[in-house]
Amino acid sequence: MKKQLKWIGALKIWIAIYPSLTVVNYVFGNQLLTLPVYLRTLVVTLILVPWMVFMALPLMNRLIDRLRSLDTNSLK
Repeated sequence: MKKQLKWIGALKIWIAIYPSLTVVNYVFGNQLLTLPVYLRTLVVTLILVPWMVFMALPLMNRLIDRLRSLDTNSLK
């Protein structure tokens, strides 16, 4: 069961990070190309880590909780 929870956690993070990273690269991609790779990585992580911790993952958890409650309500 623990292994399954790790996979579910990894999947939630991937579902949140992939579109977020895509949007950041789309919006800031041209400006970031002028920076060396270590600064590019710094800028992207400065944007995405707070977004993931404070917005994306809590929203994902709320959405999953809602879906679970809908599922348990339909079983009654």
